[in-house]
Amino acid sequence: MHGQTSIGVAANTEAGRRIFQIEVSGLRQSEESDKTKFAIRRSGSTFFTVPYTKMNEEMQRINRLGGIIISVSPLVI
Repeated sequence: MHGQTSIGVAANTEAGRRIFQIEVSGLRQSEESDKTKFAIRRSGSTFFTVPYTKMNEEMQRINRLGGIIISVSPLVI
């Protein structure tokens, strides 16, 4: 899960070129996270790399999993 990337936007659009890194703390194993193919650890920070167009969707997913968003920062490509 560390460094997970979900980039699927056309790179030729401005939104497709804007990539952000979300730092999350406190993810826990739950019914929602049991649907994934990997275990979620409870301690430490986890980083997700997402395009701008998917950021809202990813933040909602993190919230459902019980995570706390520590920071959101743009990545320079």
